[in-house]
Amino acid sequence: MKYRRFGRTGWQVSEVGYGMWGMAGWTASDDAQSAKSLDLAVENGVNFFDTAWGYGEGHSEELLGELVRRHPSKKLYTASKIPPKNFQWPAKPEYRFEDSYPVEHIMDFTHKTLRNLGTEQLDLMQFHTWDDGWSDREEWQRAIEDLKTSGKIGAMGISMNRWEPENGIKALKTGKLDAVQVIYNIFDQAPEDTLFPLCKDLDLGIIARVPFDEGTLTGNITKDTTFPEGDWRGTYFVPENLKSSVEHANALRPLIPEVMTMAEMALRFILMNDDVSTTIPGMRKERNVLANTATSDGVALSPDLFKELRKHRWDRKPTAWSQ
Repeated sequence: MKYRRFGRTGWQVSEVGYGMWGMAGWTASDDAQSAKSLDLAVENGVNFFDTAWGYGEGHSEELLGELVRRHPSKKLYTASKIPPKNFQWPAKPEYRFEDSYPVEHIMDFTHKTLRNLGTEQLDLMQFHTWDDGWSDREEWQRAIEDLKTSGKIGAMGISMNRWEPENGIKALKTGKLDAVQVIYNIFDQAPEDTLFPLCKDLDLGIIARVPFDEGTLTGNITKDTTFPEGDWRGTYFVPENLKSSVEHANALRPLIPEVMTMAEMALRFILMNDDVSTTIPGMRKERNVLANTATSDGVALSPDLFKELRKHRWDRKPTAWSQ
């Protein structure tokens, strides 16, 4: 496993981290399987784990706390997220700050996260949604200072709305934030335009989420794919999105090297960007842990392949189903 500096925090985090949404927010989640996969990830060098209260109303956080206690001799970086008070994803310009992240809500859910984890401090807390219309509000800025001073959190970040990589830049410029989490993959290259250069200037950690475009970039989703009732992906891959997503993924198939899967190619594309501190694929099954962590071997894609993949940038705009 290769490690990268996480912005001005100075943390050395595994370039392949662990996204824990699927352990509580998708169907077929199994705690015993999750624990085995998490332990295997630690054995293979993963030390950055990203969760949220919104993943099973704290259940994913509890799983992370159990993992930390099972590995007391290793430094595992814990990251979670505060849900908006109105529990609406994503944030919209018309949502008031008071309905999203008032101070008492920030404090309340930070303490809930700490109780779920069973720890005194969380390494990284993040706002789970954001709209830059709130950036000038001093309340959230003072709340961050208080949480850091009291030792409840080590650092603070924001998770950018889907397909809005610049809706948060104003907040980052306040200097109160240490990290940003944003969708970045073969299709979603827009963060490179403005966000990544700013993060480099401000020395902020960058978490690249959704490396497989919610599964499209694994190559396993087809136009006939259906999801069980209650599975979030069923609301995301509506017919309008499923068809176009599969078509974009199919266009990549001729580019995949013989010794590589589409998923491996997708992860290696992200890891070639030095601005990225860590990427957080979901890895519910042990075979996925082994496959994903194996990409952190310092081997780059060929320049020609990387150049071709860059041509598959797919700029999209938020819709009712993109959430």
